[in-house]
Amino acid sequence: MADFYQILGVPRDADADTLKRAYRKLARQYHPDINKEPGAEEKFKEIGKAYEALADPETRARYDQFGEAGLGGAAGMPDMGDMGGFADLFDTFFNGFGGQSQQGGRTQRRGPQQGDDLRYDLNVDFKDAIFGQQREIKIPHLEKCEICTGTGAKPGTGPKSCTTCGGSGQVRRATRTPFGNFTQVAECPTCNGSGQIISDPCSSCGGNGVKQVRKKLRINIPAGVDTGTKLRVSAEGNVGLKGGPPGDLYVFIKVKNDPKLQREGVTIYSEITVSYLQAILGDTVEIITVDGKVKLKIPSGTQPNTTLSLEGKGVPRLGNPVARGNHKVLVKVKLPTRISDEERRLLESLASQYSDQNINPSSGLFSKLFGKES
Repeated sequence: MADFYQILGVPRDADADTLKRAYRKLARQYHPDINKEPGAEEKFKEIGKAYEALADPETRARYDQFGEAGLGGAAGMPDMGDMGGFADLFDTFFNGFGGQSQQGGRTQRRGPQQGDDLRYDLNVDFKDAIFGQQREIKIPHLEKCEICTGTGAKPGTGPKSCTTCGGSGQVRRATRTPFGNFTQVAECPTCNGSGQIISDPCSSCGGNGVKQVRKKLRINIPAGVDTGTKLRVSAEGNVGLKGGPPGDLYVFIKVKNDPKLQREGVTIYSEITVSYLQAILGDTVEIITVDGKVKLKIPSGTQPNTTLSLEGKGVPRLGNPVARGNHKVLVKVKLPTRISDEERRLLESLASQYSDQNINPSSGLFSKLFGKES
């Protein structure tokens, strides 16, 4: 994933003016109406995306902390579907309104705005993912300032209507460009499109109406989650601006590996090794499952690499914990490299009973099998 600071060619501590100068320089260089080289348009979009994320203090703080995943899809090119975005673009290139028609490179909407969604990556132990658990996590997110109750103004005061735009949040100006004459409709440079001015801002939030805090949350992890499972926690994202609803929190699960058990979907896999006598005669052995130690019957005559199944000892199905998968056990048979004289006598006596199958005990077959010369 590309680094936004590298795209703009600025250091990570660059101020707003440095960001704006770097963006304008690169935007002129790669604008598709000016630069016809292959890839110029994609580069132009990439530059716009990087600038929009870094120019706004709130989005920049999220990007610095979480990378692009923390933007919640907020960063991108300005909307070219309306005149505001069209004017904004030409303002960027040709310095309309003295370069003051944007705040942080993003058009500000006057009405309530829904808060951004947040992402949290959570590592879960193997068995906790199978049976579920509750986990307490801490997330940094934006909450409404308690001092000013989200208005951004010092208690006892309030926002006033902007005298520049008359409270509309927009101003118009006819602009001559190399492409012709255009009437630009842009957000007011005085109130940044809000239509209101806060002359005495809240000292706690700096006039933003929101503050970043670390909040403790108890997350319910359902039985059967796996790596890649996404849990949605409603209304625990960033608070909405101007009375808008909050965003959601999305918890992405990553399950840790287990040294003895493997998982594929709702099926658990493991291996055991038995002796050749256990495989021939059958036995009952103890194995480890997600439910703890259980007894597994080895049928007589079990062949090497046979798979035995424990019904209902696998992973609960996500959303239906009563239904569980199976635990499959691969049986490996270990042959001894040496045997005692008594074992040899017994095995050769057994082999003599199968002479009709052309097995001759005196041929040295058993000696070669068990690694001992006759």
